[in-house]
Amino acid sequence: MEKLLVINAHATVDSPDSVSLEVGNYFIENYRKMNPNESIEQINLYGEEIPEVNSTVLSAWGKFASGGELTVEERRVTGRMNEILQQFKSAKKYVIIMPLHNFNIPSRLKDYMDNVMIARETFKYTENGGVGLLTDGRSLLVIQGSGGIYTNNDWYTDNEFSHKYLKSMFNFLGVEDYQIIRAQGTSILDKADVLNKAKDEAEEAAARLAKIVTV
Repeated sequence: MEKLLVINAHATVDSPDSVSLEVGNYFIENYRKMNPNESIEQINLYGEEIPEVNSTVLSAWGKFASGGELTVEERRVTGRMNEILQQFKSAKKYVIIMPLHNFNIPSRLKDYMDNVMIARETFKYTENGGVGLLTDGRSLLVIQGSGGIYTNNDWYTDNEFSHKYLKSMFNFLGVEDYQIIRAQGTSILDKADVLNKAKDEAEEAAARLAKIVTV
């Protein structure tokens, strides 16, 4: 059975005021109706341990390379990182739900990406550079909420790094099917209008992803 993995990168996991969470929940509700037999898992990045690349992790990686013995904490942390990695690899479709933080992804989402971008697991090095290993027809949907508008071909468009980063990194891993739904402009537009537009896009995305057959 194929699996969809929902990656919730909102700091307040159950915020009733979050447009990204509301649109994300609407997507999940519609996707489940359209594809009731597919497994849906969720990881809440601010509610679960997501190891960051710190001195403990770097020390463990060095010992992996040299054959050294890991400490108890190093084994625990790298074990948790492997759990996150295996959950990620086991899915065929990904939905990231996130707010825009200072033109970029939330910091915990960057930590998460450092847990899943692992050489010989999700990509490999070749004489011509890195090559993605997730080339079996996977898909990524990003649902992003923001107070401003980032599609007016102005300074904000040029400096919104969140979707550029995610699209580039997932492409690097071999995931080429990428879509972003922007629940944007909530600080300057009518919130209900923003939500309605984003929900329409979410329903369309659910129908499209429910029909994608991966191999």
